[in-house]
Amino acid sequence: MTAVRINGKAIVGSIREEIAQEARQLEERTGVKPGLAVVLVGDDPASAVYVRNKAKACEEVGFYSEVHKLPAETTQEDVLALIAELNAKPTIHGILVQSPPPAHIDENAVIDAVDPAKDVDCFHPVNVGNLMIGKPSFLPCTPAGVIQILKRTGIEIAGKHAVVVGRSNIVGKPMAMLLLQENATVTVCHSRTPNMEEITKQADILVVAVGRAHLITRKHVKPGAVVVDVGMNRLESTGKLVGDVDYDDVAEVAGYLTPVPGCVGPMTITMLLANTLMAAGQLAGESRA
Repeated sequence: MTAVRINGKAIVGSIREEIAQEARQLEERTGVKPGLAVVLVGDDPASAVYVRNKAKACEEVGFYSEVHKLPAETTQEDVLALIAELNAKPTIHGILVQSPPPAHIDENAVIDAVDPAKDVDCFHPVNVGNLMIGKPSFLPCTPAGVIQILKRTGIEIAGKHAVVVGRSNIVGKPMAMLLLQENATVTVCHSRTPNMEEITKQADILVVAVGRAHLITRKHVKPGAVVVDVGMNRLESTGKLVGDVDYDDVAEVAGYLTPVPGCVGPMTITMLLANTLMAAGQLAGESRA
């Protein structure tokens, strides 16, 4: 058996075409053009790449975008002042502050400062609470992207045993919630889980998001399982980008497998665009929920 390599590029292209069309229709009906502001504090190279990709994606679907690059020594007060300005700006519907900020800036204070109606990352406690109770709202971008990958690949989620490896606030926890909302039975594994491979081998759907290169090998995977690799790690020896899953090893037992890079990463940005479109629609008195 060789796993089916999930074509993330095709899924991303299809969804972005839909977003671009909806954005054009929204502007025709209401005069509102979706707008996203990205704030980058400091000069972290990886963050700079992500910010460029987000700006490029906005251009691709016809959104308005702003990139605010601030020096690493920018004070927390100045960052919060910029967020307040963007909260009040009518042409901006989504605000994203690139994470992590420099150590002297309280990330929680930054998250709390963003207007929940413009929190297209779904980090604000109000939106996280809405996710927990299943109230229509923004969805966290990476987990929402994983759900779209599964659905658009034709994979049934309801009734399946889904195992999430990782319990971060950004991916692991919200991923479990979205899978529950799709009627999967969900187990979460983490660094303190004993005999993890015994649990992951029960998974029909295995989602891995821990940030450890090649953590998951064939011994962790049930034959025929769907494996979604959220990890993005750069090998020190070669500089190559790899996931948390040993692709070549797991491909020999899994049924479906996502590649790294080129699948979950672009889907995350695509879901950011979807949330920004939703925010713009709500401002115009419409709703996509």
